[in-house]
Amino acid sequence: MPPSAPDHDDVVHSEPFLRTLMRRQLGLSIACAAMFLIALLGMPLLNYFAPALMATRVAGFTLSWLILGVLFFPFVWIISYVFIKRSIALEEDEVAEAERSRAGKENR
Repeated sequence: MPPSAPDHDDVVHSEPFLRTLMRRQLGLSIACAAMFLIALLGMPLLNYFAPALMATRVAGFTLSWLILGVLFFPFVWIISYVFIKRSIALEEDEVAEAERSRAGKENR
């Protein structure tokens, strides 16, 4: 009796599949964390190295407070949105690749 082909869940949850997915998601996490840290650490650096620019008034706020008090929260939401969308896309790409690999093995 010939061995049966692995079903969909065995291919999708295999070790190489999970390792590749986790590596790609780690890269995405590092990129999102870097963007957050650049924004977080950039504010004090901008205040230190460009105090005149950060003291500029925009819509009644100094630029420093506008960025920190108004724009920082939406920026964090945008980073979160990008992370979630790209993470889901990575998972879908990996599943599609695993299914193509499985179909290729079945056609042999």
